[in-house]
Amino acid sequence: MTVLKDFVIDWLVSYGQVAVIISILLNVVISVLGIVPSVFLTAANLTVFGLWPGMAVSFAGEAIGAVVSFVLYRKGFRKAVEWKAMNHPKIIQLLEARGKEAFTLILALRILPFMPSGVVTFVAAVGKSPLLLFVLASSIGKLPAILIEGYSVHQLIQWTWEGKLVATVMAVLLLLWCRRKLRTP
Repeated sequence: MTVLKDFVIDWLVSYGQVAVIISILLNVVISVLGIVPSVFLTAANLTVFGLWPGMAVSFAGEAIGAVVSFVLYRKGFRKAVEWKAMNHPKIIQLLEARGKEAFTLILALRILPFMPSGVVTFVAAVGKSPLLLFVLASSIGKLPAILIEGYSVHQLIQWTWEGKLVATVMAVLLLLWCRRKLRTP
């Protein structure tokens, strides 16, 4: 990750004022690919833009990337998906979810800071979730996830043990809360 992060940092720095747009576009590409973690880009954004501006750029990139991915996945994969191939109970629940249930599931899955965003986006896109509901739930859920990820990455960059401890405790508590929420009907 360090080599990739350093490459992106050098790249963003060399582009100066358009670095924000480049970072957002990189996030869109990462979102569409669906399997590449964005933590290296968050680390690069924090290094290049600073803590709060870096988190804002990461949030904007992930939110825009989620919308672009949702639209592309819905157009390209919705008809091709074999519903029976997705047999995990929460996946099936999200595939069939509508309204408040879909909103809650997307929100809960987005809050998890290291949950693969591509999976959540893909399942929501091929399921019955409307775009506006997805955008709202995804963006609201991604905000705390970016704050946790950004803070954790920032503390790792600064290499403070206090930050690592606080981030670990917060992540465990959040995971336990989300797990309990997902188990409740």
